[in-house]
Amino acid sequence: MTVKTGILKWLVSCCICFFTCISHARVIEVSVNAIVQSIASAIQLADHGDTVMVFPGIYREGNLIVNKRISLIGIDHPILDGENKFEIISVTSDSVLIQGFHFIDSGISGTVDFAGLKIYDASHVVVEENILERTFFGIYSQHAKNCIIKNNELQSFGGDELQCGNGIHCWKCDSMQIIHNTVKNHRDGIYFEFVTNSIIWRNVSEQNVRYGLHFMFSNDDTYVANYFHHNGAGVAVMFSNHVSMLGNHFSQNWGDSAYGILLKEISDGFIIGNQFDENTTGIVMEGANRIETKRNLFSSNGHALRIQASCMDIVLENNEFIANIFDVSTNGSLVMNSFHRNFWDKYEGYDLNRNGLGDVPFHPVSLYGMITEKNPPAMMLFGSFFTKLLDRTERVMPGLTPENLVDHEPRMKRFLM
Repeated sequence: MTVKTGILKWLVSCCICFFTCISHARVIEVSVNAIVQSIASAIQLADHGDTVMVFPGIYREGNLIVNKRISLIGIDHPILDGENKFEIISVTSDSVLIQGFHFIDSGISGTVDFAGLKIYDASHVVVEENILERTFFGIYSQHAKNCIIKNNELQSFGGDELQCGNGIHCWKCDSMQIIHNTVKNHRDGIYFEFVTNSIIWRNVSEQNVRYGLHFMFSNDDTYVANYFHHNGAGVAVMFSNHVSMLGNHFSQNWGDSAYGILLKEISDGFIIGNQFDENTTGIVMEGANRIETKRNLFSSNGHALRIQASCMDIVLENNEFIANIFDVSTNGSLVMNSFHRNFWDKYEGYDLNRNGLGDVPFHPVSLYGMITEKNPPAMMLFGSFFTKLLDRTERVMPGLTPENLVDHEPRMKRFLM
């Protein structure tokens, strides 16, 4: 037998097996009027590749365990009621689809991480177009790979961190896709811990108690085109490397220690094309290294950027600073970072050669900003004649603000539209 003949026979065998599997796949219907009236019974009857189709109704079946490669599809969002006692669905098999359900009232515990839906040690699971209300954790993944969580709506109790878990929680996962979900009133909207090679795209995370998005020990991840609004704080990226933050919008994250982004002990990241408006602080950097911060818009924030002396090799280039109380503040005099060709609405220099760049360098750290960074009660003097006099004096005779924190070629006009 030739090699070509052997390959041909192998391909024919594969096709026969594929179409045989398709022909044997069944659809099992569940409703109050059907032969099968229990979702648990339907799962027990199903074989790999089958579809369990659940029609409208309220189903109180405790913890449903999906341990087969099946599609579990709800028609018009049937309600799965956890009765404040149970984890509602537990997925323990690869290649499962959970679609179109309304989860309510999972169990709540200080010792057990009850969830509306939890994925255990599985891959290629798709969770989409579900509604989760009053669940402790919403969608929880542990040791999961190549899973997709998209187009879901999650809303919890809010108010008390102890009464609500995280909306979308991923722990020790890889290659996850978190796409176009809306998460409200959870502890953290989206939480990544030990998660790698994953993307968070086009989600809305708002009114969460602590963070809109929280990274811990997670590397090589990207979050892009998300909206973080009115959370305890926007996004915290901690003890992580190679995280890209692209085209997100951070808005109205107000509070004593609130911010759009916190970077703590993070290296080799990108913050590009984001918008920060009406936050207590746009970005806080502590122990951050080699972060490229480009083409971002900072408008109407308390502090646009707070960069601690522990940060090195931060590149701040081609950004816009509009109507912030403080554009840049720091707690040290030695700043080993570069500022280049940004637009500062406080800049009062000139451009004699008309190349669009100011001929006089701009020092974005004000003397009053330095004083309030070290002595917060000094904010009581904000807007007074004394503080304006301090800043004017420092601009004429700079000496107390960091000498090397300077933009040598500030832009004369806005360019991000």
